[in-house]
Amino acid sequence: MSTPDSHSGVPQGKILVLATESCAYPGADSVGQAHSSYPANVHILRVKAPVLFPERFYLDCLEKGIGGIIIMSCGEECPYEGAYKAMARRLDRIYERMKERGLDIRRVRLTAICTVCNRAFLNEVNQMEQVLQELGATAAA
Repeated sequence: MSTPDSHSGVPQGKILVLATESCAYPGADSVGQAHSSYPANVHILRVKAPVLFPERFYLDCLEKGIGGIIIMSCGEECPYEGAYKAMARRLDRIYERMKERGLDIRRVRLTAICTVCNRAFLNEVNQMEQVLQELGATAAA
């Protein structure tokens, strides 16, 4: 595994998935139940709502070696009123801070994943893997 170069902003190959427990995490679980495979460098964290994490969390993850973060939520169907829109606004601020640091904003994505969205889940992790490879990250984690 390569280490991140703090001056060039080249990420490591680890992909962190923040998966909401009510929608996206069951969707990720359904991928496993279907015996589908995805890159081994994907690490899934089950969360109540990604909006609970402060902006600094996302930036710290990137600065400490996470190559990419996929925020998988329920979208507008979130059981926490206004959480998806609040996360989208937060992500706009995160993108601004990433740009200030010279970090590629493609390294953080927000997407809606339902409880049975196998293809959508696989598509998201494979797209992030592609971005990291384009940015020079290693695929091994």
